[in-house]
Amino acid sequence: MKKDLDKKEIYEIVRLNKFISHNSNYSRREADKIIADGLVRVNNKVVTDLATKVKTTDKVEIGKKIVKEDKNRMYTVIVYNKPKGELVTKSDPQGRKTIYDGLEAKYKHFLSVGRLDYASEGLLLLSDSVDVVNALMHSNLERVYKVKVNGFITPSVEEAMQHGIAIEDARKGAFAKTAIKSMTFAPFLAYDIQTNGEKFSKLKVVISEGKNRELRRFFAHFNLDVMDLKRVEYGGISLNNLPTGKSRFLTKEEYKNLRIFLNEENDRSI
Repeated sequence: MKKDLDKKEIYEIVRLNKFISHNSNYSRREADKIIADGLVRVNNKVVTDLATKVKTTDKVEIGKKIVKEDKNRMYTVIVYNKPKGELVTKSDPQGRKTIYDGLEAKYKHFLSVGRLDYASEGLLLLSDSVDVVNALMHSNLERVYKVKVNGFITPSVEEAMQHGIAIEDARKGAFAKTAIKSMTFAPFLAYDIQTNGEKFSKLKVVISEGKNRELRRFFAHFNLDVMDLKRVEYGGISLNNLPTGKSRFLTKEEYKNLRIFLNEENDRSI
């Protein structure tokens, strides 16, 4: 008997924690915890397996509350011009200032797209959507930085920027207690040496990765300390004239481009 295509059930299959985080106020980590704690039911059955996948037509409950798919759920993304001397974290045991001390209280629940270290400054994206944050953070979107180092940009540095380099011990330039030793650096997408001198050099670089203290480790391999590091663009979103320590919403054009990017990412994951 020929199947009636007009009556075909259309649905998406996703991880349970993703379904919960996308359609509620739980993050994926929080979703994992309530699943493991036996607080989630799928089609009236308690589920504790974190690898569980569900159809978007399944009945998902947290306690007595049904989690419904929200196809029109809105998200917000802001640009923050992070100053030096702020940590990208919710809190610090040593009492140091964090980005949430500088941001307005209404953004306290926003998550950052990656990090900028304590001594770095510039563009930081934050969103109230875990999925948006993950998509941006794990993308190969262009990141543009202004860098100042304490010495010459030699031909060997340029060679590594042009062709990439694998460094067996890349702990120089990293945090003292880093667990990451070796690191492979992809070729820079672009670079512009604006000043090249014995005391310091300034350059603008474009990369597509966001590895742990990537630029500091890269230049440290050539015995160059990064004196200043400022991110000025991420995925086509720029600081423009945003003052240090201030935030702004994305423009309509930036939101449009973000939606196009997210739709393309979703198509690739199907």
